[in-house]
Amino acid sequence: MRKILYLLIVCVAFTACSSRKKGISGKQASRNNKSIQKANRDAIDSYAPYTAQQYIERFKAIAIKEMNLYGIPASITLAQGLFESGNGNGELAKVANNHFGIKCTSDWTGKSYYKDDDNVNDCFRVYNNPEDSFRDHSEFLKRKRYAKLFELDKDDYEGWAYGLKAAGYATNPKYPQLLLTVIKRYSLDQYDRPENELQKIKREDRVLTEINDNIGQAAKDSIIEVTPVIKIYTVQQGDTLFNISKRFSLTVDELKALNNMADNNIKIGQKLVIAP
Repeated sequence: MRKILYLLIVCVAFTACSSRKKGISGKQASRNNKSIQKANRDAIDSYAPYTAQQYIERFKAIAIKEMNLYGIPASITLAQGLFESGNGNGELAKVANNHFGIKCTSDWTGKSYYKDDDNVNDCFRVYNNPEDSFRDHSEFLKRKRYAKLFELDKDDYEGWAYGLKAAGYATNPKYPQLLLTVIKRYSLDQYDRPENELQKIKREDRVLTEINDNIGQAAKDSIIEVTPVIKIYTVQQGDTLFNISKRFSLTVDELKALNNMADNNIKIGQKLVIAP
């Protein structure tokens, strides 16, 4: 009897592990996404596309609030939001209120939205509102690999831009320059605020303590895998930089910056990087 019980336990465990490895099916993902779209139908139908400046005006206050709480420069948060969400016009931002491409982790208990990314039907977090996405972005960065960044001054956006790349946030070697280009183009550093030495010490102690408390509890990083894949698009007949940029929620300037292009000329078969 004891042997039979042991075999049953092993079978159940194996089945559970197998189901986790297989993930969600295409039909399940489609059904789930339709339910999310239906629940957010009013917001989706009334959605008006943002310009970069409108996006900044809409979200600068929450970026400043997160900066004052954790020390992440508001300019960095806004630049990443602009870049990752395509000025707030990308699918994840419109449907799931997800402005930073944060993926699900094993401890995520909220709703999910499925979209092809590094893998087919990657799972992304769904938020009730954009503000929750900005808060989760701050929480996401409170991990050991980013801990040194919180020792920087909270208006040191250049240190943060290069530090994010060094900590493995993105594989694109030009990622710091991309963020700095966005920051300088829209003068986002005007929203950063300095702090005195005592304020910095108190903030560092609080945030680093929270990071230490999270070690061993948080699931693995979800925006960027340890060895993320740089996404490549091959130019097809009829393509233009404009329609390619819209397809991947980028601006033409961002697409050109990703590929170090001096003009808008492209040719069939050319391979373009379409994600940092």
